[in-house]
Amino acid sequence: MPVKKLPKKVIAYLEKAGVPHNIIEHKTVYTAYDAAMTMGKKLEEIAKSLVVKADKDYYMVLLPANRNLDLEKVKKNISKLKQKDVKVIKIPGEKIMQNALKLKNETVSAFGELHKLPTIIDKGLTKAKKVVFSSGGLNHSIEMNIKDFLNLGEVNEGSFSVAKKVKKKTKKKSAVKKKK
Repeated sequence: MPVKKLPKKVIAYLEKAGVPHNIIEHKTVYTAYDAAMTMGKKLEEIAKSLVVKADKDYYMVLLPANRNLDLEKVKKNISKLKQKDVKVIKIPGEKIMQNALKLKNETVSAFGELHKLPTIIDKGLTKAKKVVFSSGGLNHSIEMNIKDFLNLGEVNEGSFSVAKKVKKKTKKKSAVKKKK
């Protein structure tokens, strides 16, 4: 059943931090791409929130919605943070993630500190002045200045996204018979 309300812990977290933010209510969305289309925002202004598992530890990874995660690059970033080589990195399935983060009726928000997760943000996302972040609900997002987000808790920056590969559609030449 979709979550209709904004998770209270997100509101409390942002209010306690005293960070200016806008709550955007919208139709139910499941992806960062759908959020951008619904809100009429550019993909590079939408934060895609992913949880990755590096060996036995979980991390919140944020990148612009117009880019894809490069697991090898994020592995190098996390290894540098941990000052120890990460052997296995993967994106856990939804059920595993929900159990690990003890999520009940919400999805993962972009605020790693709320989930007790170290947060890593791709430098590409820091180029936007304002960014829309996942609230943990399917019908609300949080828009705020990227500078304010970076000042919330400990956020590490790295470069671990790659441009999305767009499949080019090939036009089929139609067989047109010329009349004589």
